[in-house]
Amino acid sequence: MTSPIRTRIAPSPTGFLHLGTARTALFSWAYARHHGGEFVLRIEDTDVARSTQDSVDQILASMKWLGLDYDEGPVYQMQRLERYHAVIEQMIAAGTAYRCYCSPEELAAMKAGQEARGEKRRYDGTWRPEPGKTLPVIPAGVSPVVRFKNPIDGDVSWDDLVKGTITINNREIDDLILLRPDGVPTYNFAVVVDDWDMKITHVFRGDEHINNTPWQINLFNALGAPLPAFGHIPVILGDDGLKLSKRRGAVSVTAYEDNGYLPEAMLNYLSRLGWSHGDDELFSREQLVSWFDGSHISKSPAQWDPAKLEWVNAHYIKLADDARLAELVSAQLAKRGLTAPQRLEAMCGLFKDRCSTTVALADWLAMYVSPVTPSEADRVQHLTDAVKPAVLAFADKLEALASWDKASISAAIKETIAAHGLKMPQLAIPVRVLACGRAQTPSVDAVLELFDKEILLNRLRSV
Repeated sequence: MTSPIRTRIAPSPTGFLHLGTARTALFSWAYARHHGGEFVLRIEDTDVARSTQDSVDQILASMKWLGLDYDEGPVYQMQRLERYHAVIEQMIAAGTAYRCYCSPEELAAMKAGQEARGEKRRYDGTWRPEPGKTLPVIPAGVSPVVRFKNPIDGDVSWDDLVKGTITINNREIDDLILLRPDGVPTYNFAVVVDDWDMKITHVFRGDEHINNTPWQINLFNALGAPLPAFGHIPVILGDDGLKLSKRRGAVSVTAYEDNGYLPEAMLNYLSRLGWSHGDDELFSREQLVSWFDGSHISKSPAQWDPAKLEWVNAHYIKLADDARLAELVSAQLAKRGLTAPQRLEAMCGLFKDRCSTTVALADWLAMYVSPVTPSEADRVQHLTDAVKPAVLAFADKLEALASWDKASISAAIKETIAAHGLKMPQLAIPVRVLACGRAQTPSVDAVLELFDKEILLNRLRSV
């Protein structure tokens, strides 16, 4: 019986979940879901000095918002120290790892000498056990590291799911530190033990990890563990052509939530960064899972395009249920200290075609509950002495309406322009400027219908 496909995402909680990691999580999730497999969340928290609970919480919130449900986890590396130590002892006993007592000063001098001689900087094997070799005397009071006895000869080669065949000679890599003096494992060691224990079959990750892969393959082989398939995904570039990263240029996933983007739009847009399905630009989560078989991942870096993301988000805003949008806009208004208006769902339905984010939608709808200030240019252009009497007459007609609905408001507009010899724009635009603070809106009768009657009358009479 074939083992189920198992993928994972393993962010480090030293900051927010940035866009590159989110895309890797998405690809890993989609691949597992496509093949009916399992997706694991692991928190790689061995950087004790920089890892924070706030970062963990933000990672979990980002995963939830994107809808990347996981079948196992979160698994925390710092809760697995006993397991790492047990594997270390097994490796030392098997002769595939050894203790190294070199001090930081000795290592610095070693590398300085290599640089002076024009040699590659690497560990020189002082404490590496070899047949017939006499090791130095163990110094007193020194806590050793544990190093991997990396093969000296031969190549490490793998068929990368994205890049194709990659080969690196073992002489290009040295004896990796597996365990620090404080007993905390290094990244390359912990990740191998974790992937082994968690039965991970396919590893998608950023191509900055390519140089780590030979060490990891050698470690898997030394442990007699099954080797996962690796797929190294090219980076995402920012507007400046440089790599987006946690430390440079990348914005957190939750920041996009705060800025009014919908998770289905972010999922759609992220999946198209470095992957394609023909010419399809807009597709559902279900379509992504159906299509994502691991092929068609680009070998070239992807370009982050804020305008494209806005276009995608605008598409999903238009499709979104008005009640859902009302909840999101209500939260945006609350951030501004505003209470959501009574007919918020209807307002969202009327204005959503004009907006690319829920922030933009809130910008529009704030006019219903917050004072507006027309620009001086709009006042001068549209609120002329010739039109002001018509605006005031229109306000009187509105006040007298027995029924406050679109049809009655439309009739009042038509009666007013007929009585004053005006064309529709000559009244509608000044009314928009006073009521909404801007000259362009959807159909004026539909916009006015959603106003509180007294608020609207006060604004029109401020002419």
